[in-house]
This record gives sequence, C-alpha cells and structure tokens, in this order.
Amino acid sequence: MFRPRLTAALAGLGTALLAAPILATVALATDEVIVRPGDTLTAIARRHDVSIERLVELNALSNPNRIMAGQRLRLVAARPAAAAPAPAAAPAAPAPKVHTVRAGEHLTGIARHYGVTIAAVASANGLADPSRIYAGQRLTIPGTSAPAAAASNALPASMAALVTERDAVRRVIVEEAGRYGVPQALALAVAWQESGWQQGVVSHANAVGVMQLLPATGEWVGSAMLGTTVDIGDLRQNVRAGVRLLAHYLDRYDGNRDLVLAAYYQGQTAVDRHGVYPVSRPYIASIRVLESLFGG
Repeated sequence: MFRPRLTAALAGLGTALLAAPILATVALATDEVIVRPGDTLTAIARRHDVSIERLVELNALSNPNRIMAGQRLRLVAARPAAAAPAPAAAPAAPAPKVHTVRAGEHLTGIARHYGVTIAAVASANGLADPSRIYAGQRLTIPGTSAPAAAASNALPASMAALVTERDAVRRVIVEEAGRYGVPQALALAVAWQESGWQQGVVSHANAVGVMQLLPATGEWVGSAMLGTTVDIGDLRQNVRAGVRLLAHYLDRYDGNRDLVLAAYYQGQTAVDRHGVYPVSRPYIASIRVLESLFGG
C-alpha cells in the first residue's frame, strides 16, 4: 500500500512537477503506456485520469521523480490470465446410410452418388470383390465429410492382397494388352471378372483359364486372328487369345465398351443381331467398376 511518507513527498513536489514539459505518451493498450523523453508522472497521471499514487503503486516506483524514456508504466492492475478455451469437440461422423441395390446398378455409380470411395463401401460391407453386387442387396454406405470430388477408387484391402499375390499373372495381361493395343485397365478388369486372374479356373460351361475361353473360341481366335493354334490351358496363350479377342471387338464396335463387353459375354453374333441382352448389363457394370479400380 501507499505509505504516508511517500504521500508527503509527492505533495512537496509542487510546481516542479507541474511545470515540467508535458509530452504525449504512446499507448500500448488501455493497460500500459511507454514513457517518452520529457514525460513526467504528473502529466501521465493527468492524461490518463489516474492518480500519481496509483501509478506508483502499480509500477512499484521507489522514486516517482525518476521515470525514464522507454519505460513501460501500467495504468491498471494486471488482469489474471484468461483460461485457454476448451478445444472444440470434433464433429460427429455422419451416420451411415443403407442403399438397396437396384437392377443394373454398380458400385462405381453408387459410391459416386453418395460421395464416398468404392473402397469405403466395399470395406463397410465386407465385399471381397466390389464388382459383384446384386439387385436387392442392402449396402451400408459409411458416413463421410469429404466432398465427392475427393473420392478415390483404391482397391479394397482384401482384393489388393489378391492382386499382389497374383502379380505374375497381372504382368502377363499387361504385356499382352500392350502387344495388341488394348487398354491395360480393360484387359485387367475382364480377366479379373472372368477368373480373378487364375489360370486353373474352369467354368461349368467348360470355359478355361484367366480369360475363360471356350475351346471353340480359342480355336477361332487362333486360326482367324493369331494364325496359329492356341492352347487355352497355357497361361500365356490363354491371355494372348483373350486379349486379342478384346482387340477384335474394340475394332468391330468402334471402342463402344458396352458392345465390346457384351460380345465377350454373350457372343458376337448375338450382339450383332440383338444388341446387349439385359442379362449382360450386370456383367458390363461389374467390369466398369473393375476398370476404374485398375486405373481406367
């Protein structure tokens, strides 16, 4: 507290303090000022409507006659530090939705509609192969705050592991696609849809290998397009014949993916005469999903 002895000393300053030159001080904020050359405590007190005694007390001045240019003087008591604001709670993740698959739908279109990734939907529903969904199936659509434009089509983890495991077959497909000018993603997608890149697969209709070729189809491609016999039981020859067939359809149908894939599934003659059968639509949609996953 301010002592009586100091009060008497201040009263005796008289006109000496009042007559000193009064120069403006620079305000840092409403709480402080910086003393400028020629400033006096009296002038500062008068300018800021605070008593000399209060200035002495706030700033612990042992001699109120001695203040220096550049010195900071508090005008009010220091405020207690404000408590740091509590961190904002993270926004709750959007609740998942449930989508019932309609006939002809595929995972690419569904994921795009909800603004999520194919991989997210596949993971939320335990889909080992995102190309295989069916009408009436109920899919959980995981919540996301990311815009649809940011969605990426990464392979689901379960499928990625198989892709890695079967990389040797993938390389053969890529090489043959390059040989015949077939888009790499298309060849990979058809081969995955047909067999999962497995040469040992034989269908109930006796379609064989990675590209699921019927013996008659292998014979036709060999004689009409490759000029040699084809052993569809051999990995390289099976892939080569299937990819060469895709190249033929791409040329015949001017790159129209629906017609190309329908021909691979239902046969060239059927497409030429009747167009795309309704039963071929899910097959086409599945391969479109796979093509997007493989970079198409």
